[in-house]
Amino acid sequence: MSTPKDHPRYKSLMVREHLAEMVDEGLVNPTGLISHGRGEAFDYLMGEKTIAPALAAEKAAAAFLLRARNPIVCMNGNSIALDPKGLMALSEAVPARMEVNIFHRTEERMEALISYMESQGARGVLGREPDARIPGLTSDRALCSKAGVYDSDVILVPIEDGDRAEALIAMGKTVISIDLNPLSRTSKAASVPISDEITRALANITMFVRELKGKDAEIDAVIASYSSKETRRQTIECICDSLMAEFKE
Repeated sequence: MSTPKDHPRYKSLMVREHLAEMVDEGLVNPTGLISHGRGEAFDYLMGEKTIAPALAAEKAAAAFLLRARNPIVCMNGNSIALDPKGLMALSEAVPARMEVNIFHRTEERMEALISYMESQGARGVLGREPDARIPGLTSDRALCSKAGVYDSDVILVPIEDGDRAEALIAMGKTVISIDLNPLSRTSKAASVPISDEITRALANITMFVRELKGKDAEIDAVIASYSSKETRRQTIECICDSLMAEFKE
């Protein structure tokens, strides 16, 4: 199918086509298409732009990453397919190590995902040889690297499964989530829930990391003033206002 570039949904349609190709290549699990569609629906409700509470959360995420002892950027199939360069840029800016962790795990798929990141220029990606387990999880998402996810204190989890986010919180970690759905278990559990499309979110967090680096007092002030509950409340208010806007004329 040839989609004209002036189609109002051109970008969205191209992303869908790309994800379908990544399924064919074995990087994305077919159920990841459902996950993407669910998130896209919430993006519609937010006007397909970064809303104010998301931007505030992205600045808080940058502050927490800069304050971390062992920050980790964790990646699954969808996030790698959607924005490998954005993941790498954030990792380099902090700096933070990267680790692949997936629910539908096979050794072949893990190798394919890590090799794909390496083909994009990533180095030192963890996940090939897990040597630790996240307590409280029975799925393969429990498998992780001790030097990475297990020993992290601040972890970014884009497009996350709620059960692992909850387990990471139970381990005492600061969990930064990128999940367009503010009502998901992940968003409810996360220390810093970001309801934004992944490419926008990664670019904004990276921007704030560069702006805040070396500004200790400002970093501390951002962290001290941040409220995950308030972020989610404001996000839902933005969605409700968007839904009702056309009836307020």
